[in-house]
Amino acid sequence: MWGLQAMWQRHILFFMSDKKQPVPARTNPAPIKPQSNAGEIDAFIRQARTLAASATGSGRLILALDATMSRQPTWDLACTLQGQMFDAVGKAGTLSVQLVYFRGLGECRSSAFVSDTNALKQLMTRIECRSGHTQIGKVLAHALKQTATAKVNALVYIGDAMEEDIDDLAEKAGSLGLHGVPVFVFQEGHDSSAEKAFKEVARLSKGAWFRFDRRAAATLAGLLSAVAVFATGGLKALEARGRPEDRLMIEHLRGDGK
Repeated sequence: MWGLQAMWQRHILFFMSDKKQPVPARTNPAPIKPQSNAGEIDAFIRQARTLAASATGSGRLILALDATMSRQPTWDLACTLQGQMFDAVGKAGTLSVQLVYFRGLGECRSSAFVSDTNALKQLMTRIECRSGHTQIGKVLAHALKQTATAKVNALVYIGDAMEEDIDDLAEKAGSLGLHGVPVFVFQEGHDSSAEKAFKEVARLSKGAWFRFDRRAAATLAGLLSAVAVFATGGLKALEARGRPEDRLMIEHLRGDGK
């Protein structure tokens, strides 16, 4: 473990941004807590660079998180639940995971693909929410670029809002579907506009939509475990394992779920 930590200082955190002017932050945002100073942010980036790109498994999964201010009230709990999800992915054994998140004005970052999901979990717990606009389009575009380089088997997106052009998201989601990268959306909250967009993204990418229910941590962990099984072995692997969450995932993938 100490050897791995020493290697952490030499690896690169990718930064994604475009040349467009950032969209203004949401109006009347919740009071912003004191943010990390520049030194703390640099320390976070240095730690993220340590994640070795040792992806040698049979499946690659992108886990993308909305870290804008609207998620602050439930962020601590969400971190706990997502930590359990990381653990579920870790049990898959042959899965490599990349963490992607966005927040603030145009800030969207990604780690390397790694097999050590515990390291990714530790990084996630250090992310602070910041007021800003959603950047789901960047996440989808990033997934397209990644799979053009090396096959990405699935994208998991966790968020609560959508403030972008739905047609643009639909186009990117359709492209992901054509490239065999299903998007599994876990929606926190009950925003009807976001739900409509998220379900469309899931449908066009040939993925699935689920409610991110903080009262059902075990169910969420099971569903992410099912995504991991799908990413490493497809529908046949889900059918072979045959757990309740696997059957639920199969129903959604085949269009029988809600």
